[in-house]
Amino acid sequence: MREIAVFSGSAHPELAAEVCTHLGVPLSPSRVSRFANDCLEVQLQANCRERDVFLIQPLVRPVQEHLVELLMMCDAARGASARRITVVMPHYSYARSDKKDAPRISLGGRLVADLMVAAGASRVLAMTLHSPQVHGFFTVPVDHLHALRELAAHFRQYDLSRTTVVSPDLGNAKEAAAFARMIGAQVAAGAKQRFADDRVSISSVIGEVAGRDVIVLDDEIAKGSTVLELLDRLRELGPRSIRVACTHGLFASGALKRIGEQPDVLEIVCTNTVPVPVQERTDKLRILSIAPALAEAVRRIHNGESVSALFDAQEGAWTTGSGAS
Repeated sequence: MREIAVFSGSAHPELAAEVCTHLGVPLSPSRVSRFANDCLEVQLQANCRERDVFLIQPLVRPVQEHLVELLMMCDAARGASARRITVVMPHYSYARSDKKDAPRISLGGRLVADLMVAAGASRVLAMTLHSPQVHGFFTVPVDHLHALRELAAHFRQYDLSRTTVVSPDLGNAKEAAAFARMIGAQVAAGAKQRFADDRVSISSVIGEVAGRDVIVLDDEIAKGSTVLELLDRLRELGPRSIRVACTHGLFASGALKRIGEQPDVLEIVCTNTVPVPVQERTDKLRILSIAPALAEAVRRIHNGESVSALFDAQEGAWTTGSGAS
């Protein structure tokens, strides 16, 4: 695949390397250094002139460091006369700052989108944004993928004849319903009220759960407070089994350990949009790769093909790697 250059920031180089393996191109080297005054400097160590440049960087802890690093990568590629700069952002953490629900607060989702465009990004490839309106924060084209196909392929190994997909809240119910249709399951949702970043209340679960195999589905799990609260409500209804799934397994503040210690949780499934430290993993954790889907989207963007057609293709069509073309 000529005229393409793929670079990775320091947030998740393993994912970037896997994407390049599926593309059949090398991962171009880059260097991040720090001056004595704590300022960052980024150098892209491969030719970018008139090339299609892809910068892979999820915004994960430390988010601000990785954000500035990404902005500098965009600026470096623009200064090196790249023909087009596509930011591949498997996790956009600022997407949670998407509405003005209190006086005098910033809309971080829109601000960071503006910063990326100002730094030189001409296109964005994202995975499972926290809310669909974040799409509109960008003034450049955004290709928005989701990981439902990868999750569905995993869960089809089980008997799904008595399965209910449960969304922790009504905001995620549409995605849960789409996932339920893919695996032929019923759908339910929790009635959630959030009081703080780590304090939520779920008063009830709307839908059939008693005696059924439950898959709790959320877009991301950070501190895990919502999932743990939902598990308490589900136990009151008597499900037959419980599994937990999400796209972005952030698992902050020991969340993975706390969820894994729940005796009735059989499995925790996430994707590798963000790195999960090996020392924090449990025997119940299953990590699915979204690198093949990202690689196919990158190939289609480079070749000027439809990315939305990925959702119309047969499942698994891109799981074997696309190779160079």
